[in-house]
Amino acid sequence: MSDTITIVIAADHAGVCLKAKLAQVIAARGLRVLDIGTGSAEQSVDYPDFGFQAAQKIADGVAQMGVVICGSGIGISIAANRHPNIRAALCTTPEMAQLARAHNDANILALGARIIDEQTAIACLEAFLDTPFEGGRHQQRIDKLSRSEFLRKEATS
Repeated sequence: MSDTITIVIAADHAGVCLKAKLAQVIAARGLRVLDIGTGSAEQSVDYPDFGFQAAQKIADGVAQMGVVICGSGIGISIAANRHPNIRAALCTTPEMAQLARAHNDANILALGARIIDEQTAIACLEAFLDTPFEGGRHQQRIDKLSRSEFLRKEATS
């Protein structure tokens, strides 16, 4: 059994070019890339399909982390975050990506291909991959994100 980390990567038509570049960066680090599409910028596709699929790969244990990309990053991050135990963080700076991992234990990095340039996206990816979760005081907050009884209680308060 291999200990190689698998990173699932997905994009809609707006993020195809950036996805290809980031997949190269991931592979160059010796990590396994699971590219679940889309493969063409020519045909419009729906970002929720790819956000849901990426989240499911992590939930199923097929991948440990993910990168999702759409035009703004907003829609695909919302789609991924619909899945329990997924913490997709839309980041526009490396500092945001670092904090998303360190404080929020984000397991999906969301990027907007029309919002940030390739160099910034790579810097965000590197910060995301290089930063461990700090745990400690942040763990109780992460636990609350996944507890359905907490969510129901807060909704009725």
